[in-house]
Amino acid sequence: MKTSLRLAVTPQRRSRPRVNDRPKRPSSGQHPRRRFLGLAAGFAALPISRVARAQTYPARPVRIIVAFAAGGLTDIAARLIGQSLSERLGRSFLIENRPGGNNNIGTEAVVRAPADGYTLLMASSVNAINASLYERLGYDFIRDMAPVARIADTPLFMVVDPRIPARSVPEFIAYARANPGKLILGSGGIGTPNTVAGELFKMKTGLDLPMVQYRGGAPAVADLLGGHVQAMFDVIANSIEHVRAGRLRALAIASATRSELLPDIPIMADCVPGMEAGFWVGITAPKNTPAAIVDKLNKEINATLADPRMKARFADLNFPVFPGSPAEFGQFIAEDTEKWRKVVKFAGLKAD
Repeated sequence: MKTSLRLAVTPQRRSRPRVNDRPKRPSSGQHPRRRFLGLAAGFAALPISRVARAQTYPARPVRIIVAFAAGGLTDIAARLIGQSLSERLGRSFLIENRPGGNNNIGTEAVVRAPADGYTLLMASSVNAINASLYERLGYDFIRDMAPVARIADTPLFMVVDPRIPARSVPEFIAYARANPGKLILGSGGIGTPNTVAGELFKMKTGLDLPMVQYRGGAPAVADLLGGHVQAMFDVIANSIEHVRAGRLRALAIASATRSELLPDIPIMADCVPGMEAGFWVGITAPKNTPAAIVDKLNKEINATLADPRMKARFADLNFPVFPGSPAEFGQFIAEDTEKWRKVVKFAGLKAD
């Protein structure tokens, strides 16, 4: 969209002025007609301002990059939000899966994208973990990303093989101390939330618990069911049906409060102070994305999360929603990044 400005100038007869009749130099703030016309022509050629772009945003389809494969919890959450934003803003919000590099390939694609609001990232707690897990990244997540909106956050819970004689966290700790190195933790791989949650538990309790890394949470759960590992920290959505069927036993939830979805499961922090771990997702954009666009997206996402139907959809995923401002989301990311930095350093974790 271009702005044009035309000025009608009535031609006048020109005559040579006498020396004493020459016009005086205009005072500060005044412009001769010729200079004014030059400024007007320059103004007409200027690109649309950021404010104007924000007012018309989105003018074309928007991509939401998901750094995980299709079908997982992050992907499903992105598709729910994308569908709602498409309906609310009248433009397509397209989900593009770019897995690989433990989330880094998709994340870096967004970092390098133009800061115009048309390429967004469905960020997750993996981004906070990666900040200290990798010695060299091509980006700094906090520095190079603009927080837009936190969407959902699900706590992890500790599940164990029901064949071990532990029905509570204190009993598990006592049994592990009496049998050092014999209880094995399962993990979805270096850099995943269940890995750092397990390491945080070891840091808080001082237990000798070897950890086996799998290529994803599903094979880790499968080996837990088969008795090859004895315990695991997992997101509720992945293991809740096994708990309900009695194939796994849930000892505690790693959150500050009891879950509305699982009110009978005790809080781990009651016996292991500071033991909190979860998996969150939210929308971020490249740094320098206009604040007006960030605020517009934040407003629409929060309105989406306030919709009872959308809240119910996320509740079905055992993924409670957490609306808030961009500043609140940025502070949350910073705190989560620092928390896992300490755990990664304690455990000596390094990415392959």
